[in-house]
Amino acid sequence: MTPPLTRRGLLAGGAATMVGALAARPTGQAPPAPAAEPFDGVHQAGIATPPQAHAVFAGFDLRAGTGREAIGRLLRLLTDDARRLTAGRPALADTEPELATVPARLTVTFGFGPGLFAAADLESPVRPLPPFKTDHLRKQWSGADLLVHIGSDDTLTLAHALRMIVKDARAFARVRWTQRGFRRTASSGETQRNLMGQLDGTVNPTDLDRAVWISDGPQWLRGGTTLVLRRIRMKLEEWDATDRVGREFTIGRRLDNGAPLTGRYERDEPDFDQVTRVGFPVISEFAHIRRARVEDPGLRILRRPYNYDEGLSPDGRSDSGLLFASYQADIERQFIPIQRRLAEGDLLNEWVTTIGSAVFAIPPGCSPTGWIGERLLA
Repeated sequence: MTPPLTRRGLLAGGAATMVGALAARPTGQAPPAPAAEPFDGVHQAGIATPPQAHAVFAGFDLRAGTGREAIGRLLRLLTDDARRLTAGRPALADTEPELATVPARLTVTFGFGPGLFAAADLESPVRPLPPFKTDHLRKQWSGADLLVHIGSDDTLTLAHALRMIVKDARAFARVRWTQRGFRRTASSGETQRNLMGQLDGTVNPTDLDRAVWISDGPQWLRGGTTLVLRRIRMKLEEWDATDRVGREFTIGRRLDNGAPLTGRYERDEPDFDQVTRVGFPVISEFAHIRRARVEDPGLRILRRPYNYDEGLSPDGRSDSGLLFASYQADIERQFIPIQRRLAEGDLLNEWVTTIGSAVFAIPPGCSPTGWIGERLLA
């Protein structure tokens, strides 16, 4: 008689045993629930997918002695459970299977930090960002060997998926940080607003093949991308004390509809040459939209931000801000030049401080019989 499949067997078994065991699992579960996002494909879901209302970014550090073979087993296990959960099916050995039946556009996206490549004795395609003078980074929000980004329109679905992922990873890695965020869904028809009231993501690239997906470099990474995750704390009490004219001057856009100060509508191109009656630029040379401007659409970053709000201190001050997730094909050519310009002279620096930073290689997607990272580790 064939012994029953158990999680312990998955954790302890080798690659060949696991692949055979996965193929032998029962297939009698219910069909995928409505609003399920496909897990398998050329690219990982959760990047070009219309953003969900809720997200959690979880950073893991590999345990000592977790090498290439163990990382492969971990990723097989994570892939299998992520594939199940995003289809509205319970994870393997799920003790609360009822919580998995409503995926609510659940996506699970994996990223590899520099430490994972070091543990696997492989060359890393990403490295930590250089220091920026405006950063005040905290270890509790920075770095990590492995990223799991989970998104869903339902918070219960999100919490359950995170719990299953953490259970999968526990024998191989420990949680370094979790960062939870929220935003308006793409179905609202509006660009995301951050907690300062600004529209955030107006000038995202439309040609992802040029700006986001990697088409050269290591074969295993083609079809993937890179992620820079920055935790940006907002000084909302000081922002509240600034009048509307000052806020709009700082950003270079109107707060009500996101139009540039030289235009009428959100998507209008800003006129950086337009001046006031006394000869000053209508959009300051230090305004946020001018400092963040990238003329070449192929060098723009895909911004997929989420707000965070950790509540109030005893004196009533907020602990709130932005989880700024930036996807791009090349961090050196795309993200770093923008961040340098912002650090050197963005008016918005008066009201925001970056307190966390991490970089990850996001491998491509996989086939229905494959697993994330297979082309790197198999």
